[in-house]
Amino acid sequence: MFNNLRIFISIVLMMLCFVPNSYAERIRDLVTIQGVRENALVGYGIVVGLDGTGDQTSQTPFTIQSITNMLSQLGITVPSGSNMQLKNVAAVMVTAKLPSYSRVGQQIDVVVSSLGNAKSLRGGTLIMTPLKGADNQVYAIAQGNLFVGGMGASSKSSSVSINQMVGATIPNGATIERELAIRLDEQSVIHLHLNQFDFTRALKIADAINKVQKNSAVALDGITVSLTMPKESAARVKFLSRVQNLEVGSTPVSAKVVINTRTGVVVMNQKVQLDNCAVAHGNLSVVVNNKLKVSQPDTPLAGGETVVTPDEQVSVMQEGGALHNVASGTDLNRVINSLNLLGANPTELMSILEALKTAGCLHASLETI
Repeated sequence: MFNNLRIFISIVLMMLCFVPNSYAERIRDLVTIQGVRENALVGYGIVVGLDGTGDQTSQTPFTIQSITNMLSQLGITVPSGSNMQLKNVAAVMVTAKLPSYSRVGQQIDVVVSSLGNAKSLRGGTLIMTPLKGADNQVYAIAQGNLFVGGMGASSKSSSVSINQMVGATIPNGATIERELAIRLDEQSVIHLHLNQFDFTRALKIADAINKVQKNSAVALDGITVSLTMPKESAARVKFLSRVQNLEVGSTPVSAKVVINTRTGVVVMNQKVQLDNCAVAHGNLSVVVNNKLKVSQPDTPLAGGETVVTPDEQVSVMQEGGALHNVASGTDLNRVINSLNLLGANPTELMSILEALKTAGCLHASLETI
């Protein structure tokens, strides 16, 4: 008897060990700190050293103008009216992202994209290009050899290419020359911005922070949490580090169906529910055939003329159309099974979901992308 009770307790303890914990997310994955973000940089540059795959300068006059300006800055004067036919040069746009708290001398990656009609940037070198921000100030200088992920080959009558050859990257291709002023150490209150609007999640984040330091966090709305910082500068970094690594329990999500009208992809989350309803769907197609008939006289000497007469045939075909019962479903698996029983293709399914939403049978919001 005693041994049986001990075995039973051991089994219960083992079962408890395998009970899954509630899903939790770190605050660093849910919010961003106000003012701490990346900034877009852009610049116009010239790529040289191409193997005859550059811009056709007769069709891209801005490439010739850029080359002329660059040579004049290097002390070389191009005679006016000269017709330069350069095949190893391409005009490009250079983009990069300036990280927060970046310092002068650090290096960042850049993306180079052809602006003209160059066939390939493989083997090219980007000449020194200033990268400007939204305030028209230069924050970085880009230069270096291009890395092209695509490749191709061509002959007189055929060509083949793999991936894109007019776009390239330069790892660590830009050097930061100007810093952005972000001084969190001078602010007594900072704001945490949620990635998604949710009142419940904002309250949970504030409660989790207040457990670490009382009365330091207040949820202002469903997107912003106000955070009171410690007075000492050394304690602020430590406090933010603890806050970012705090875990917050999962919150209920709104039922949503996302429809991509371009690709026909339909995605729904686990909160989507269906009420019992009846659906009829079918394919309606109209086919028009236009044929030309040649009418000739029976005998060559009859005096008639050969004429061409059109012969149009119009047919209407409709398939399916039967009324199908869609059972109610309270979980995602039942919803999927109910919709699969209709046998609709993705295009028809998008129309069916819109109709179900209008009829009040689909308990979810529809979002089209």
